[in-house]
Amino acid sequence: MTYVIYFYMKILYQTRKKRFFLSMKSVKLHSPLSRLVNYSLAFLLLFSLNLFAQEGDAANGEKLFKANCAACHKLDKKLIGPELLKITEKRDLEWLKAWIKDNNALVASGDKLAKEVQESNPAAMTPFPQLSDSDINDILVYTNGAPVAATTVASTEVDPGVELGKQIFKANCAACHKLEGKLIGPELLKITEKREHSWLKAWIKDNNALVASGDKLAKEVQESNPAAMTPFPQLSDEDIDNVLKYLAVGDVQPAAVATTTAGSEEIFNKPGIGILPSLAITILAFLLLSIIVAATTNKKVEEGEEESESMLKSMFFNPFLRFLTLIFVLLGGAWMLFAWLLQIDVNEGYQPIQPIAFSHAVHAGDNKIDCQYCHSSAKHSKTSGIPTANVCMNCHKSISEYNGELFDGHTKEDLDKEIQKIYDAVGWDKENVKYIEGYQQKPIEWVRIHNLADFAYYNHSQHVTVAGLDCQKCHGPVETMHEMRQFSPLTMGWCIDCHRTTKVDMTENGYYKNIHDQLAKKYGVKEVTAAQMGGLECGKCHY
Repeated sequence: MTYVIYFYMKILYQTRKKRFFLSMKSVKLHSPLSRLVNYSLAFLLLFSLNLFAQEGDAANGEKLFKANCAACHKLDKKLIGPELLKITEKRDLEWLKAWIKDNNALVASGDKLAKEVQESNPAAMTPFPQLSDSDINDILVYTNGAPVAATTVASTEVDPGVELGKQIFKANCAACHKLEGKLIGPELLKITEKREHSWLKAWIKDNNALVASGDKLAKEVQESNPAAMTPFPQLSDEDIDNVLKYLAVGDVQPAAVATTTAGSEEIFNKPGIGILPSLAITILAFLLLSIIVAATTNKKVEEGEEESESMLKSMFFNPFLRFLTLIFVLLGGAWMLFAWLLQIDVNEGYQPIQPIAFSHAVHAGDNKIDCQYCHSSAKHSKTSGIPTANVCMNCHKSISEYNGELFDGHTKEDLDKEIQKIYDAVGWDKENVKYIEGYQQKPIEWVRIHNLADFAYYNHSQHVTVAGLDCQKCHGPVETMHEMRQFSPLTMGWCIDCHRTTKVDMTENGYYKNIHDQLAKKYGVKEVTAAQMGGLECGKCHY
């Protein structure tokens, strides 16, 4: 921006002092034509500043992208939706704005490209009518940032039998054994260094037969562990070999992936311009214009000419210009005030740090645990409820260490400590596999993320049980989120938009049959939306 101002000011200087455009003989210093040239250059300066202000805010775009898009999209590779790096080079800007705001409406309008995109990506995309053109512009500026080139550090080759053995271990052994630490049976890491390979095979296939054969070691193991072990005659020698390979090395972590960002970091993280800085730029441009006018206007013209009225004075004291300025200030001020008020208590993207690094992606995504297993009250009551620690213990009595893929920079040791926090809350002794007697239990102080205003009523059971909505409709693709965040704005306009577009299922619930017949006749339609059922009445949510 500094170079832009310098460029125009230099031209202005040349225009006044060196007669860059006009010769001294042909045009007087303060002639109308000279003033017109100066005003034109000033206008170009103002126009350039406005263009700069409208380039887009990459920093804000990154925040909006993470809050609205990152659950389904990445910049450099496909996630649920396609990669979005340099998407403006593939799609028209106006088309992208229409697609982001309401992709369903664009498809319904018959747009050929929209239909092709929808068919190539069967996962339904959430419309974002709450995003303004400026917001979308900021997001697109961010997605046009420098590409990310991933460079993978060469990893140590791992015997494929180890991975097969891990899968067999999880399916058959993990209920009673852990690699490290006693569960029901003893720990098994490096068991091949303590027992002979052939003996282990015989023990795993049929430990009872080995004991009955009079094997001394088998009897000692059985006496030291009174819990009966299940025989596994269905496992082949190759299966057992793979399990023992896994027990010999344990969980081999993949090599870290180093990512480097190609291009200038300055481009990718370019600071943007918000409402107040834009206003400051406009004021600055106006001051520059005033200085230019003052510089090109003298109270007196060349000697011998009559005194002329200052043009700058005319600008400030002209009744029409004063009225126009007042209207501009009032309307602009009202717009900025209204925009600011609309953002109060809108916490889209809110992502607080929780007392335990609980990952929805691991539980709901990788392990396919149903949302309502933990949030069981969602189908019965107003609130979905935050699960108590005893719900966690249903699984974590036997799962005391993390064996999945690492995420968010955590190590295995870090995540094992997070599981230990559950045990610290309820008083669980993982070594002896029992609760500690007389232990003073304490709650896990989760930080609530989704909060509605006190004057708004919302009932989970009405939406989950009656309407049959998926949790993802409001909470986004939770199964892909390691750290939970508020996915939707939860504003009144957002709720109303949903009520206007959501069809009520009249076939599965006999309660709606007569209502459907009446409304279908009233509106002349076969399908009825929640809005037509009274979903826009104030008293439904505010009473």
